[in-house]
Amino acid sequence: MAELRDGEETMSQEDWKEKCMVLEALLMKFRMQIIKIRELTTDKIQQLETQVIDAEKRAFTAHQQVQWMEEKLNAPDGQSGDSEVRMFQRCQELQALVQEKEDVIAHLEQQLEEQKQNRLQDAKTVEKKAAKIKEWVMQKLSEVKTVNCAFCYTVIIPKASYVSVILISLDLHSLLHCMSTSCVLTLTLVSSVLQKATLLSSSPFSDQSSSSEESSSSEEEEGSICSSHTSSSSRKNSTPGSPRSLKRAVSMSSMTSESDYAIPPDAYSTDTECSEPEQKLPKTCSSASNNGKSEPMEKSGYLLKMVRTWKKTWKRRWFVLKDGELLYYKSPSDVIRKPQGQIEVNATSSIARGDGKQVLQIVTGKRVYYLKADSPNLLEEWLQVLQSVLRVKAASPLFTQPDIRPAMKGLLIKVKHGYSKQVWCALIGKTLYYFRSQEDKFPLGQIKLWEARVEEVDRSQDSDDDLKVNGRDLQVASFTIAIHPQEQGPTYLLIESLHEKDSWLYHLSVAAGTTVGKVGTEFEQLVGKLFLLDGDPNSQIWRHPMLCLSKEALSSPLTTLPSQALQTEAIKLFKTCQLFINVAIDAPAIDYHVSLAQSALQVCLAHPELQNELFCQLIKQTLCLCVSLQGWQFLALCVGLFLPQHPFLWLLQVHLKIHGDSRTEVGKYAIYCQRSMERTQQKGERQARPSRMEILSILLRNPYHHSLPFSVPVHFLNNTYQVVSFDASTTVDELQSRLNQDTGMRKNGLSAFSLYTDDPTGRELEHCLQGGIKICDIISKWEQASKEQHTGKCENTRTVRLTYKNRLYFSLQVRGESERERLLLAYQTNEAIVAGHFPVNKELALEMAALLAQVEFGDFERPFSAPGSALTKSNQTLKQVLDRFYPKHYRRATSEEQLRQLLQRLSARWASLRGRSSSECVRIYLTVARKWPFFGAKLFEAEVSLCVCEGVRVWLAVHEDGVSILDLHIFPYKNLITFGGCKQDFMLVVGQSAGSNTSKDKPTEKHLFAMDASKIREITLLISSYINSAHQQKAAAHHLSAPALMVAQPVSLKSKELRSKSPPALGRPSKAPTLL
Repeated sequence: MAELRDGEETMSQEDWKEKCMVLEALLMKFRMQIIKIRELTTDKIQQLETQVIDAEKRAFTAHQQVQWMEEKLNAPDGQSGDSEVRMFQRCQELQALVQEKEDVIAHLEQQLEEQKQNRLQDAKTVEKKAAKIKEWVMQKLSEVKTVNCAFCYTVIIPKASYVSVILISLDLHSLLHCMSTSCVLTLTLVSSVLQKATLLSSSPFSDQSSSSEESSSSEEEEGSICSSHTSSSSRKNSTPGSPRSLKRAVSMSSMTSESDYAIPPDAYSTDTECSEPEQKLPKTCSSASNNGKSEPMEKSGYLLKMVRTWKKTWKRRWFVLKDGELLYYKSPSDVIRKPQGQIEVNATSSIARGDGKQVLQIVTGKRVYYLKADSPNLLEEWLQVLQSVLRVKAASPLFTQPDIRPAMKGLLIKVKHGYSKQVWCALIGKTLYYFRSQEDKFPLGQIKLWEARVEEVDRSQDSDDDLKVNGRDLQVASFTIAIHPQEQGPTYLLIESLHEKDSWLYHLSVAAGTTVGKVGTEFEQLVGKLFLLDGDPNSQIWRHPMLCLSKEALSSPLTTLPSQALQTEAIKLFKTCQLFINVAIDAPAIDYHVSLAQSALQVCLAHPELQNELFCQLIKQTLCLCVSLQGWQFLALCVGLFLPQHPFLWLLQVHLKIHGDSRTEVGKYAIYCQRSMERTQQKGERQARPSRMEILSILLRNPYHHSLPFSVPVHFLNNTYQVVSFDASTTVDELQSRLNQDTGMRKNGLSAFSLYTDDPTGRELEHCLQGGIKICDIISKWEQASKEQHTGKCENTRTVRLTYKNRLYFSLQVRGESERERLLLAYQTNEAIVAGHFPVNKELALEMAALLAQVEFGDFERPFSAPGSALTKSNQTLKQVLDRFYPKHYRRATSEEQLRQLLQRLSARWASLRGRSSSECVRIYLTVARKWPFFGAKLFEAEVSLCVCEGVRVWLAVHEDGVSILDLHIFPYKNLITFGGCKQDFMLVVGQSAGSNTSKDKPTEKHLFAMDASKIREITLLISSYINSAHQQKAAAHHLSAPALMVAQPVSLKSKELRSKSPPALGRPSKAPTLL
């Protein structure tokens, strides 16, 4: 009793501490609100004072007018009054004119400030390029050997506001020899830079600045001034659409554009992917807006960032906006290091002006950021750039639909305004996006294709000199496609191979919608004509031999493919479809059809370009009503995996609509394909080929009779299972929701139960399934992994085993538990007890085994007459209870006599529970189990690797409050700096807590443990899930009121003193009292 009183006093003291903390937090909140109210009151008073001053001025003016009117009335003659009226009107006109002039002056001053900023930026760009030219010239001149004669040579280097002269001594003969090779180019470069520096230093401020489409474009050898004179006199008969005519303006524009300096081609390192140099931010890239102007997408500079500690402070940080990400550093020199933080700018963010002067407010899904600029002009620039990025992300499917598959993608040479650049292009919907490389996520720009003119350009008349732009030899690109968007200049795509050109031309034309039915293969042209007719079922096009059933092999693919290898694969694919359709299904040999379907669909998943081809082939083979059902069954498998792209998706929809009829077998399959197609559009495409189970369900069962044609058993830890139905697009979250509904359990967010699979290799491992993965993909991947491990006749006998059990345990979730959840939680605790991961002494373990025996078998039937058979049956049941519910390490140490005595004691305790219901026994069981402070934690056995205790075996417990080393330490999640594993080592990096007494020389501690790689992955994911769940609960609790927080807070308390105490060791008995 004394111990209970002490425990209650401890808990009450802790409750009061928590309540005091809550009250202090509320007090701080009220203080902040008072400060805010004071600031608002001060602003209002200032506004009122300003209004009073304005009113006084108006009153004074009115008073003067009244005096003037009185004098006018008292005047003896009317002529003087008329003259005074004219003078008053003239005075008002002059005042209005003065005000207008003042407005014009203010506007001009603002423009002057903007021009100054632009000029400073231009000066920095010139200085950087001048440094590179100087470096290149010095490198070239250092190669010349100095012999006898000296020659004075002058090099002009442009700077921000001056021109410096460098005198270099050279040998005359060496100079002449150098001029014959590369110094001619050097002199040209020097003269070009001199002209540009002179132009920059002498030209007045202007409102417009000429620049190329991409700031990274620059002139090289043939783009310099020396080539402009020769190119202007020749090539008079070149066509406007050829790269020849585009190149004429290159050299002349280099005289006036600040980003076209003739920088030597080898002045840059050769390890960069692009030939253009990287320039200082801000850098602009085209966003292909409707007006044809480019919008800035990148910027860098200093901003003040509000930091919320115990008071609001502003800290100066260097911000960099690049590739759609806003990062900030302590200074510009830290950009090569890891950034201090990142502000998410996505489609859900909002950017606007803040309350204060020059304050920028960025609202994300997690928090609100306040940034302050040094001047109003800088604030406007940042607002413009950030809003441009926000518009691109909100409108682009690259960010709104990250899983979308491009219709075409590849590395092309893009030419516009005479500048060429090798870019990675992706055609998504009706927009062509281009990137620096395949790995980039934020595009350099985009081209709107809708109603654009797409055509192939004839380059047969171009000479060798014409096929060079920016020093890049374009002879390797044999084909050119011109894109003429509305109200914009043309863009040219240079392509190497014929097949790739045909594919790009077709897909670009389909996206533009201007040449439908005129490009592509014969099949694609027929589909385009049907599209123009809106799929009229009475059209004769449907009866065209190219669209009808074919018993012969194809000589060429039905769709345009970008390579010869894919065309060959498409012909093989048609042979596979013919075999699947024509060979009769034989139940004993059905694995032949399974193999055909899996191989064909695996090829399409590996090469997405063939997916349109496969659907076209199946539509062609199922268009006739006399076709067998096997073609429709193959089509049913396909629509559950992936879908074709426009216009073939439209063709598939029309095909299914025409054949959909619930009175025929073919019509029922068409209706099933429609449902499956809609589900695939909602949930996205699959990642793995169909499993054997999925194919057999389609071939042998009638899937159109069920909205969920597949089913799988989900096992529980109490040796029961529940059969759950699903379709080809059902995700793990949907399956769990359906399972919770069938078994009477709460939602996943409340019960924290998760779905697990066994290991396909046969090891005793379990894998937790993520919610967004599709069940069919899981079964298929498990099946493939199992086949790789187990080959032979019995390879098809093993199937995946799904288990449903608790993964994360939170004390707050005790409220509202259903009986099913408590039952499963009791059996999960029993697994930990049997495995030795739960500290119980022998007496308590026997009583808890008796409780589960009462739940599992009901009342214990003691044999009264003790016949042999009844006694044997009773002993078998008792031994079964010991095997399932009694710790293994206790059973191994018992002799025969001790085992007999153990069975007697178990029978006595079991018999004492007669009449108890299952729910009551489960409640008692969990009440006892929850007295252990680490109840619900997951234990991992590890070996210490990095401390004085190296080699010691310890237990790591992952629970809702943190990570604990049993008998040693507890590390709350808020003190974890980082964690993770490499090979067979798991590391925890822990920071100091607020009240820590550790040395300031060691702000962090590193703990290294050795464990199996699979356990490292499991513990890492488990810690991440606990931290993420804690953040979600914190965000949800933020909306609660203060009284609700005060009431709810003590319920969530775990006794931290109990957490820090060492739990009973697994091998020694505990002094805890027994239950009954």
